[in-house]
Amino acid sequence: MLIQQHDGPPDDQAWRRFTIGQGFGHLIASGRDRDVPVVVPTQFLVTKNDHGVDEVLLHLAKPNPIWTAIDENPKVLLSVAGDWAYIPSAWKAIGDEDPSMMVPTTYYAAAQITGTATVLDDPEAVAAILRKQLDDLEPGSGIADPITQTNMLRVIRGIRISIDEVQAKFKYGGNVDDDHREAIAGRLTERSGPGDAAAINHITSRIS
Repeated sequence: MLIQQHDGPPDDQAWRRFTIGQGFGHLIASGRDRDVPVVVPTQFLVTKNDHGVDEVLLHLAKPNPIWTAIDENPKVLLSVAGDWAYIPSAWKAIGDEDPSMMVPTTYYAAAQITGTATVLDDPEAVAAILRKQLDDLEPGSGIADPITQTNMLRVIRGIRISIDEVQAKFKYGGNVDDDHREAIAGRLTERSGPGDAAAINHITSRIS
């Protein structure tokens, strides 16, 4: 992933806030000597282990093709992208600037987490992952403890990813001045599209 200096994360925890806020991405396992990697869209949880170190937890069905690829090579990549908003060319013009000479773009955030996957088959270990995911997604819902769902536990496996590296990109006009960023934020407010509110938050955080 190309990350220009002006598109870097605003702080060293920005990737964590972003990935936790998204909670959904693509797990990629390259395996060994494959023509193409295995790519699986999946819910995931970024959390801290007992030692206070960040890790990724998730579960997938046993028939999933990713297991063979992980057996071949446990190094995996979790790719997360979101908070995107298309910026029409004319929006980038302020004052006497010619709107027809502006270049359109897309603002977005992305994080790529590289790590080593450990596959978990023990029912209690898988249930522990499910508990953490449920506590995050629907706290206090009263759902039965996963360890009691024996039929479900038989058909899924857990994955724990120890994080080796994180690359993060926040492309929100870091290469322009505050006046241009404020103008685009105003346009996004008027449009109020699906990803515009999140983009506004990212843009305004860069305004000094």
